[in-house]
Order: sequence, then C-alpha cells, then structure tokens
Amino acid sequence: MDMQKQPYRQPPPPAQQPEGCLVVAVRIPVRVVVFLVVLPVRLLWDALAAVARFLWRHLVVAVARFLWRYLLTPVGHALARLLHVLLVVPLIWLYRHLLTPLGHALAWLYARVLTPLGQALLRILRPVARAVAWLLGQLATALYRTARVLLVLPAVALWRWILAPAGRVLLVVLKEVLDALGVAWRAAGHVARALGRILGTLFRWILLEPARLLHRTVLAPVGHVLRDHLLKPAAQVARAVGRAVRQARADLRRALFGAPSGPPAADRREPVGRDTRTLDG
Repeated sequence: MDMQKQPYRQPPPPAQQPEGCLVVAVRIPVRVVVFLVVLPVRLLWDALAAVARFLWRHLVVAVARFLWRYLLTPVGHALARLLHVLLVVPLIWLYRHLLTPLGHALAWLYARVLTPLGQALLRILRPVARAVAWLLGQLATALYRTARVLLVLPAVALWRWILAPAGRVLLVVLKEVLDALGVAWRAAGHVARALGRILGTLFRWILLEPARLLHRTVLAPVGHVLRDHLLKPAAQVARAVGRAVRQARADLRRALFGAPSGPPAADRREPVGRDTRTLDG
C-alpha cells in the first residue's frame, strides 16, 4: 500500500470560446468614448462624495440623532399610547361583544339553513352546469386554435427570425458598454487620485517649498540684520534725540520764564517766648 499522498493537481481551466468579430470591433471604440465621458463624471463624483460624507457626518447624523432622541421617540410613545386608547381598546371591545356573537350566529345560519339550501340547488343545477361546462370547453378549444393561428405562430416567427438575433446583437453591445463603463470608471478613479497627488505635489513645490526657503534663507536673515543694525540703532538714536529735545525745551523754558517756583516750605520751628508750650504745660 502506497502511504505517500499524491500531490493535488488543480484541474485545468475551461477553454474560453474565441470572441467574435463584432465583439472585437465594438469593444475598443466604446471603451475609449466611455472613458472620455466617464472621467469628468468620476472626478465630480469623488468631490461630491467627499462633501457628502462630511455633511452627513457633521449635519445629518447629529440632527437625526437629536430628532430621534428628543422628538421622535417621545412623540412615538405618545402616539402609541393614544392609538392603544383610541383604537386597540375599542377594537377589542367590538370583537368581544359584537363580532364574536355575530360570528356564532352566522355559523349557525350557515350550518342550519344555507348548507341544506345549497345542496338542494346543487341537485337541481348539476346537469345544467355540466352542459355549460361542455359548451365552455368547446368554445375555449375554438378560441385556442384561432389564437394559435392568428397570434402564437406569427409571434414565434417574429421572435425566432427578428427579435432573437437583434437581441443577441444588442446584448453584445450592452455587455461591451457595461464593461467599458466599469473599466473607464476604475481608470478615471486612478486618474483622479493621480491628478490629486500631482496637484498636491505641485502646490507644495511651487508655493510652499519656495515660500519656506525664501523665509528661511532671505526674509529671516534680512529681518535679523534690519533689527540688529537698523531698527535698534534707530530706536536708540530716536530715544537720545527725544531726551535732547526735552532737555532743550526745559532749558528754553527756564531761560524765558525762570525756574518754576516750588510749593512754600512749611515753618516747622518751635515758637519762642511766653506762649511756648511744653510737655508739662
């Protein structure tokens, strides 16, 4: 007995049937035209999808949660209680006190009156019903044969020789259009993502990187130089000039009007004489 397991061999895939000339002739032009039509639609779709996701997340979900919690749930509970009081309770009372007795009365009437009457009528009308059924069968047979000659056979010929070939051609064209739409949609998605990455890279290298490099290599050093060698000395000179101007103004005022007189000094000397007050007096 061979104890070694034989390796699993995957069965060969079924051979694909060669595609017809109509499929090959329709596929490439349809896919090119559909790609050119689908590309702007896919770009617009991606943008609208991003905006819709943002709006849905921040507006619709929050508003729906608020309405569900604080409006719809209380209103639903109130309506449920109101319907129970106005509809369920009256229906239960109506079923229990009116419909149930009426049903029992109808059942008694059916069993005691209608059933015997129906059986009597059936014995009288059974031959008539058989005759009518035979006539209806003959009429149905005649109508079937007439409809088969006038409708069914022309419809079968129309389907077999006109509609079926046209349907197969339209099915091939529709399949290729759908395949082209799928391929174009996926290709447009790749193009949109690549275009977004290219635009982001161009924006970074055209605007952000030159602005950062300009600030780092030109504006910041120039600003430091201007601050250290121009603005600070100018500020110091301005302060010195201000002090000199104020001093000159004060000197001019003293020269014209004299030195300003200060408040009179208080006479803090002790009184002398007989009225001198001491700690004892």
